[in-house]
Amino acid sequence: MVETITAEMLPNVIGGEHVMCSSGRSLPVTAPLTGEIIAEVPMSDAATLDLAVAAATEAQKEWAARPLKDRVQVFYKMKTIVEDELDHLIEVITRENGKMRDESKGSVLRAVECIEYAASLPQIASGRIQEVSKGVDCRTSRHPVGVVAGITPFNFPFMVPLWMVPMAIGLGNAFVLKPSEQTPLSAIEIARILKESGLPDGIFSVVNGDREIVEAICDHPGISAIGFVGSTRVARTVYERGTATGKRVCALGGAKNHLVVVPDADPEMTATNVVASVVGCAGQRCMAASVLLAVGESDHIVDLIREKMGALVAGRDIGAIINESAYERITGYLDRAEENGATLILDGRDAVADDVPEGGRYLGGCIIDQAQPDHEASRDEIFGPTLTIIRCESLDEAIEIENANPYGNAAAIYTSSGGTAQYFTSKVSAGMVGVNIGVPVPREPFAFGGWNDSSFGGGDITGDSAIDFWSKTKKITSKWSDQDKSNWMS
Repeated sequence: MVETITAEMLPNVIGGEHVMCSSGRSLPVTAPLTGEIIAEVPMSDAATLDLAVAAATEAQKEWAARPLKDRVQVFYKMKTIVEDELDHLIEVITRENGKMRDESKGSVLRAVECIEYAASLPQIASGRIQEVSKGVDCRTSRHPVGVVAGITPFNFPFMVPLWMVPMAIGLGNAFVLKPSEQTPLSAIEIARILKESGLPDGIFSVVNGDREIVEAICDHPGISAIGFVGSTRVARTVYERGTATGKRVCALGGAKNHLVVVPDADPEMTATNVVASVVGCAGQRCMAASVLLAVGESDHIVDLIREKMGALVAGRDIGAIINESAYERITGYLDRAEENGATLILDGRDAVADDVPEGGRYLGGCIIDQAQPDHEASRDEIFGPTLTIIRCESLDEAIEIENANPYGNAAAIYTSSGGTAQYFTSKVSAGMVGVNIGVPVPREPFAFGGWNDSSFGGGDITGDSAIDFWSKTKKITSKWSDQDKSNWMS
């Protein structure tokens, strides 16, 4: 049994066993809520990755030979364990990431949905067969890619790996996970749960590390596909480096999500939803509301947003910022807002609970108003509980601003008009679009993934698209009769 690791030096998990890193390098893992060091995470080298890939390669042969229906039995047990240990997993995620407990709970429950979807693979990933001509049929069958890898971010350390892992291993692959070095505890928990669920040793490995191990994954000849979630800069690099060595790569990058508010929007619903979209997970998520495009006479809604966001207190209503450098980067945008011609109408540095631990980093909701589209706060992914407001005279102007930004993860509109909503959703350039929903995350079987500089490699990371990414399709054409010679296939 792989025991829970929550302190001291973390191991890698290779071949079902804890393997300590021999590189000699490590980094401290700091709890964002308190600032205390809760573990040391090893910075693995290419030799450690070689061990994981070798174990995965050997184990994957037997795993791939099992019928799909047999492979997915692991997920029924896994779902039960995750639900039984919900409180424990919430504690691990909250401790290493700094989320509010309800946010940690939501991320686990979303992961459970992904596990459930993978359990349905025998129904949704079965091959097709069709008689295409007299005496001639075509059929398809799915086959694993081989040894695959996932590189995941700090903000959802349990959920994002489980966007990938169940689908990939359910389809017959072996999986090597490189979690964020800032939040590695959840990955060890996933390894433990999979082992307890009956997954054979070697099919799932955890290799901790930093840039060195990411580059090794991109270059390793034994890895056939990579799933990545993180910043656009790194996503582009992983895509280019991984595909240069012949790998499949699905790399999701950053975002600058725009919410459009028109005057006929329901004020209470809009303000409540916009605020939740901005401050949820302390704004540290790629689906966070980042820019509000206020169209026409929308001051009454903007004022209500400011009122509701200003009533929230960091440490009570909003979780912690991941680390000191992230806090300084976020607040730097606040410091420079007025220099750039905008107005800081809500400063979250003034909205922190008195009883937060001294070592934690907390920031309340922040609003930068009267910004221009070319301001840095309008362009950059700030990744904190901040909202930049750009005033627009028309809906077409708002759509033009949204479409001009290089990202394309999410966009949303708040309106009471079906016609306005339909016009917006047909014109906006984003992969995930909301109507009166500021965080339009699709649910299975609908897939998660953006457009433009928010996604590299084509396809999405969850849902039906994931089936195509983590498997190869074989097409078989068979002829069993010479009865009809009326066409070229006969």
